[in-house]
Amino acid sequence: MEDQRTLAEALAIAIDAQPDLECVGAVGTAEEGLLLARERHPDVVLMDVHLPGADGIDGTRLIKAERPDARIFILTGDATPELFAAAFAAGAAGFLAKDGPFPDVLTAIRTPPAARAMVAGGTFAALVAEFHRAGHAQAAEEKRPSLTRREREVLALMGQDLGARAIAARLGMSEHTARDHVKHILRKLGAHSRREAVAAATRTGLLPAGRQGRSGRSGSRAKEPGAGSPARS
Repeated sequence: MEDQRTLAEALAIAIDAQPDLECVGAVGTAEEGLLLARERHPDVVLMDVHLPGADGIDGTRLIKAERPDARIFILTGDATPELFAAAFAAGAAGFLAKDGPFPDVLTAIRTPPAARAMVAGGTFAALVAEFHRAGHAQAAEEKRPSLTRREREVLALMGQDLGARAIAARLGMSEHTARDHVKHILRKLGAHSRREAVAAATRTGLLPAGRQGRSGRSGSRAKEPGAGSPARS
């Protein structure tokens, strides 16, 4: 689907010239494209993002709703991370630069259905990489347990291998209160011991790496001030 008729016709002729490919039609709107998809059942759709009426994102969503197996590639010259997000959410299989080389189009069409999303062009690839990095960072943030300010303070001291008594002394609270905070932290992090909690907090970014224990030796435990015995979780 391409509203620039010259480009649409050129693509159709070039695709038909391939011995293993057939262009089943070229239309200028998403609505026409949906009708064509219903009649001809294309395996691949090239979709301009800027179309009169429903745009390419809406067109992608409409066709995928009726033809979930169809692979739809977005044609655009002004890609943005927001566009990538909307297109992938609508079900697009990849992106192609409108001014890119024709071999990129052929590669996209011939890409196996099970392949990863295809993005042609260095600038596009960089934008998609940034989009995925932002998505992973957001997902990690959403999975990160929510701790109160005091629990974060307690967790930071747990990361220094301090026990409840030492934490209480450092933060000016009772040992009972410190133990309660430790229990809440363990529950929120799904941990069964202080060491498990510190490891989980490091994985999720609640604690910076390298803060697990003051001595840096695994298996060592800090002693409580004046206790004369190792701290226990």
